[in-house]
Amino acid sequence: MLKARLFLWLIKIEILLLIGLYIHSHFMVGLREREIYGKRQLVRELSLTDMALFTEARYTRDISQADMFTPFQDFPSSFDHFPAGSIIEPNRDNVRGR
Repeated sequence: MLKARLFLWLIKIEILLLIGLYIHSHFMVGLREREIYGKRQLVRELSLTDMALFTEARYTRDISQADMFTPFQDFPSSFDHFPAGSIIEPNRDNVRGR
């Protein structure tokens, strides 16, 4: 009988904990939306560009702004010096010649 009561009390405590976490998550969603809105306004005011994925070379920092020949500016048949250049595929708009 003692084990059954202990089990039921643990279930009640877990249910209350889950209800508390659920209520807490609803408050956090409202705070998160305000935080995201503030960051969007900051990006708009400062006219920031895309996110920098890599810090190595300038053609991997802002992929939408890089052209196809930037990795080979030192020597046309040279190897890419940075590992990020082998991870990122070329910008499709520049490959087609647009």
